[in-house]
Amino acid sequence: MKKAYWIIIIVIVIIAVAAWLFYGGKKTDAAVWKTAKVEKGDIQVTVKASGTLGAVTTVQVGTQVSGIINKLYVDFNSVVREGQVIAVLDTTYLAQAVDDANASLKRSQIQVNQAKRDYDRTKQLFDQKVMAQADYDLALTTYETAVTNASSAMAALNRAKINLHYATIKAPISGVVVSRAVDVGQTVAASFNTPTLFTIANDLTKMQVQASIDEADIGKILVGQDVTFTVDAYDDQTFNGTVKQVRLQPVITQNVVNYTVIVDVPNPDLKLLPGMTANITVMIREVKNVLKVPASALKFSPPREYIEKMKKDMPDYLRQRLSGWKREGGGGPGGQSGPGKSGMGERAGGHMQGFNRDGSQKGQDRQNFGMIWIKEGDSIKPSRVIVGLSDGSYTEVKGKINEGDEVVTGSSQTQNNKPAQQQNPFAPQVQRGGRGGH
Repeated sequence: MKKAYWIIIIVIVIIAVAAWLFYGGKKTDAAVWKTAKVEKGDIQVTVKASGTLGAVTTVQVGTQVSGIINKLYVDFNSVVREGQVIAVLDTTYLAQAVDDANASLKRSQIQVNQAKRDYDRTKQLFDQKVMAQADYDLALTTYETAVTNASSAMAALNRAKINLHYATIKAPISGVVVSRAVDVGQTVAASFNTPTLFTIANDLTKMQVQASIDEADIGKILVGQDVTFTVDAYDDQTFNGTVKQVRLQPVITQNVVNYTVIVDVPNPDLKLLPGMTANITVMIREVKNVLKVPASALKFSPPREYIEKMKKDMPDYLRQRLSGWKREGGGGPGGQSGPGKSGMGERAGGHMQGFNRDGSQKGQDRQNFGMIWIKEGDSIKPSRVIVGLSDGSYTEVKGKINEGDEVVTGSSQTQNNKPAQQQNPFAPQVQRGGRGGH
């Protein structure tokens, strides 16, 4: 009986030790690191917008006189030269107005001659002391009035001739007729507003895009920057252009402020047509063949418990260096790595904060530092890097890192070493913490 009692006690102790080893001897929480590899490639900072294609010079041709369209010499897509006759109004009324003005001028000339003869006789009698001063003044006034009326009649005749000349409509520039708004027999009335008859584009081999840029991006746009764009008509082709002008006038639509940017576009093969919608991309800055990491890698900081344990296990000189990074605001371990707290988010966290007017990135005259965590086996270690250009997704980095290194972009926790997602218990167990999502 006594022997059986001791056997039961020994079995209980063995079970307790086994339970402690299984549950207490293992970590209840294990970190699973999400990683991405350091890559080599290009980084581009761009601004995207949309705009409308149009000719560099477009002239709306109207008429200054009213009348009926008598003849049309051009149609849509007609090529015209400067000074070429493109339409003629009915000149019946206008020619009659010239004849009437000419008759009025002749009548005024007759009145001038009569007033001149009366004035000469009156002046002769006045010099002989026979005519009174009042009669002399009246004759002089009548003569001067007749001369003035003759001048007015001459001006009326010239005006009638000009209106008759305006009945012949000529092309003001050389180019292509892109719009015709009238037909033969149609009456046009030139009253307060000049009616538009034709629209002529000067040279369709040289076009421009009027793009609308948001106020948040307009500070990055500079004259001379390269632009690429696409149009729906040619999905597989990319066109090139250059920023020509940044207009200062704001365009406010529903409390949204935009600015118009003019982009010069060559069009030698005439594929681009006026009115097409262009989806433009303005190249702000570009670096090629550099080491880059996901922007999230520069924002990552391990849990505080992991950092405290890591500090205990590392040599004193490494612990001091780690603390130094934190004081410098480089997004050090245990610190807050968000924007405005560590400094990395604002200066070196992979976010582009703006550009100077000469196109250089703000702060590029000094090196911006950040910190990434590199995975080695089951552990991770910090590495201080110089942060360069960022496109929002990837950031250029320089430092003691190599292409192919795994950098930590995030972490997740598992309870009692059980993975967060269900796994097949009979499948081979794969070590977690390898490649993860970006």
